[in-house]
Amino acid sequence: EGVNPITMIDLVTYNVCAQVFEYLVRSASDLSIVPQLATEWSGSSDAKTWTFKLREGVMWQDGTPFTSADVVATMEKLVESGNSALTGTLSAGGTTAPDDLTVVFALDAANGHFPYLVSSDNTQSLITPVAWTVKDNLAPGVNGTGPWKLDSLDVKTGAKYSRSDTWWGGKTPLDTVEFIFIEDTAAQVAAVSSGEADGTTYFTADQGEVLINDSNMNIVELKSATHNQLWMRVDKGAVMDAKVRQAIAWTFDRQKMIDKSLAGYGTIANDHVMFELYPYFDSAAVEQRVQDIDMAKALLKEAGAEGLSIELPYIKANNMTSLAILTADGMKQAGMDVKLVGSDYSTFYGKFWCPAEPAKPPCSGATDIGIVDYGHRGTPDVYLNAALQSNGVWNSSQYASSTFDTQHAAWSAAVDVDAQKSTAADLEKTLWNDAPVGIPYTINTLGAFNKKFQGIVTTAMGFAFLEAASQT
Repeated sequence: EGVNPITMIDLVTYNVCAQVFEYLVRSASDLSIVPQLATEWSGSSDAKTWTFKLREGVMWQDGTPFTSADVVATMEKLVESGNSALTGTLSAGGTTAPDDLTVVFALDAANGHFPYLVSSDNTQSLITPVAWTVKDNLAPGVNGTGPWKLDSLDVKTGAKYSRSDTWWGGKTPLDTVEFIFIEDTAAQVAAVSSGEADGTTYFTADQGEVLINDSNMNIVELKSATHNQLWMRVDKGAVMDAKVRQAIAWTFDRQKMIDKSLAGYGTIANDHVMFELYPYFDSAAVEQRVQDIDMAKALLKEAGAEGLSIELPYIKANNMTSLAILTADGMKQAGMDVKLVGSDYSTFYGKFWCPAEPAKPPCSGATDIGIVDYGHRGTPDVYLNAALQSNGVWNSSQYASSTFDTQHAAWSAAVDVDAQKSTAADLEKTLWNDAPVGIPYTINTLGAFNKKFQGIVTTAMGFAFLEAASQT
């Protein structure tokens, strides 16, 4: 299979493409937005129009100038492909270019967080040339604006790059960089530990203890919104009663899940996506759920669902196997009969989470419950819009709430932290009560790099930006 920057969905592909192409802006590890191809941006008072000023003097690697036409074309392709972050926010024709260095976005609805939706948080929003198509894949010699030229690419083994002499940021300290593709996390850790590789942007604490204890390694730990989500279908099936979904959430031993699944590298969450790391999180909005088996049993009894029998699909990777076992154990304590169904990524996504058919509404072929993973975002827009909004493209819960949709629209339109916090509290309450998803924790992102290298910039999304990397 090819590497497509517009439709990519995995961390490896993100990094491979982001060495050659660039974003308008980057989302930094502290959740701030920093310039890249755009140097300035501002929203209208109603947050429905956003104007971005582009960096002067940027060239594509073939020597042609980068202009606003490239940005317009990229956004049109993202809309065409149904980009999850932009769906419902930006439509075809909504991006215009009044001059070569200005781009204007006219949004379908107010969004006070729009710069994040065209940042590295929306991984597919890398700016590609006008001539690029939705079907084009990355290949050696591809024409980017970034600090590195792609010299070779084998989708099974890795990618090699050399310095781009046309990059607007000047000469990179390193002459070349290489990404080695290793699918198994334990094998990745072994490669870094042995010196075969110089670093990894992501590893799990249970498998990476050897790196954590290695004095030659710089360990990067970042708070993140990365999380595992238990979706629960609200429209039909065994958990359509909110009391049953609430009961399942009350069976979570959240601290045990963090300790056993993440070796302690996580933060307790509360079954909504307004996580603690966001500035608008309101700790007083709802009670923090802790394991309460008696509460769970009482809710199941009220719902007439005592002795509920259900299958729990999960991905057999990283911490999710452990989480699935612990989730099932808690549910069993409340009298539920749970059968675990583990599978690889492709089987899980295609069969259990969001099967291609039926196509409308999206994800309507999903199983009653299941555990899926969501990567970090600097704002919860994608989680709210794609996974929880009515007819969202990743809405495996089939959640459809006019109350939630109205609150989501109000939060999106908020342009200052006070207004965002007020509307975030409303969303916390609605999601906590309706319980379309159970979210026991967020996951701290761990990366490791040999100390002989400095200047590597990482993000909680798992990116490694290498333009400033140097070797002692």
